[in-house]
Amino acid sequence: MGNRFICMSKKDTKDSGSRSKRVNRSQRKLLAEEEFLHRQALSMALHQHQLSQRFDGSMSRRIGSTSSRRLTDPFANGKQVPEYLENIKTKKFILVHGEGFGAWCWYKTIALLEEAGLLPVTFDLKGSGIDLTDTNSVATLAEYSKPLIEYLENLEEGEKVILVGHSNGGACVSYALEHFSQKISKAIFICATMVSDGQRPFDVFAEELGSAEQFMQGSKFLIHGNGKDKPPTGFMFEKEQMKGLYFNQSPAKDVALAMVSMRPIPLGPIMEKLSLSPKNYGTSRRFFIQTLDDRALSPDVQEKLVRENPPEGVFKIKGSDHCPFFSKPQSLHKMLVEIAQIP
Repeated sequence: MGNRFICMSKKDTKDSGSRSKRVNRSQRKLLAEEEFLHRQALSMALHQHQLSQRFDGSMSRRIGSTSSRRLTDPFANGKQVPEYLENIKTKKFILVHGEGFGAWCWYKTIALLEEAGLLPVTFDLKGSGIDLTDTNSVATLAEYSKPLIEYLENLEEGEKVILVGHSNGGACVSYALEHFSQKISKAIFICATMVSDGQRPFDVFAEELGSAEQFMQGSKFLIHGNGKDKPPTGFMFEKEQMKGLYFNQSPAKDVALAMVSMRPIPLGPIMEKLSLSPKNYGTSRRFFIQTLDDRALSPDVQEKLVRENPPEGVFKIKGSDHCPFFSKPQSLHKMLVEIAQIP
């Protein structure tokens, strides 16, 4: 009995070793696949990013142009133009990223819009993405929004665009609506800071972060770019908190892309009160897309934004976190096209 027991024990050990090797091989394979997907996503994001930019001088000064996004007509080979394209008067979408993000975050949306025969344009706001501006030096909303403002200033006479803003990019969209309402056909706020006159973008996130005063006094996420004895210049969440707030429904490869691409958030622009007039901002066509599994900007807060500053239309994406361009790209795309078709 003792010998048989010993033999069985050796066999079990051998089997256990084989299983362990298989598990290790499987884990290595999964890690290799994840790394490949991450590299693929990053490569695609950078490629799309480069396509959407026209560099003027240094990398830190980036101005979009009509020619920079001229696309080959996908229907020039004789295919019938989809009916929805005939219903869309304004085909150019300006995609404005949110806090900490960059043009890279729109890579799925860019591809879907292009495939649909539409014209997406995106760029880095100041101190974001691969823009070389020091985040700590970006003190005002006007400076933060400068790439967007320069793009709108350089539009051809009579040309109009659809502005799409994500998260705090909504403040940049509101700022643009106030100053260039005649050049904007529609504005789409994606779980964004669609603020009212006299409101700060930060106020929208007060439920999650506390009051601006409390945050400025004691947040562990603050960055003091000009020295500890000077007012804070920016902030950035820790990676694990960022994952929980922004990416709770996003694919792992997109979260990996975000973790190597996110940058600190300039504090000045989100602490600035917006001045929005009934004549300009008040006459603009605004639409809001709600994300119903959002932990950064809860559905209740989004409902409050819509009640206090009613848009023309409200759309909802089920199962989306704060980044529907990652978690629900097809649903987001369908809504963008649907809004574009509204007469």
